[in-house]
Amino acid sequence: MAVDAHGNPIRVLVTEATRADCKEAENLIESFEAVCLIADKGYNTSVILAMAVEPNMEVVIPPKKKRPVQREYDKYLYKMRHLVENAFLRIKEWRGIATRYAKYTASYLAAVKIRCLFLWLTIS
Repeated sequence: MAVDAHGNPIRVLVTEATRADCKEAENLIESFEAVCLIADKGYNTSVILAMAVEPNMEVVIPPKKKRPVQREYDKYLYKMRHLVENAFLRIKEWRGIATRYAKYTASYLAAVKIRCLFLWLTIS
């Protein structure tokens, strides 16, 4: 899920259970216009870093300890990553989404998008 600076969901992708989130993040951030990309260590891959640097996004991802070159990152901006977690919490307030009652991915994604729209309308 990608959120804006206020924590409102912008783009949502559903993956299968065994697919790594960092693989899907490439599809999530492509063609995005943003000032910075904030993510946790799991998204610290060369492909994601290259995709973020290309449109001049500031990358706020802490480097993994095994990386040969340890990048600096803005620790204050990194704390804003909680906005994504809060967006997931607000979406999962609907029991059908939290427990994944929908049998098909399209149905589940539709419920998530309706919930996101509902949240956006109540905040605006």
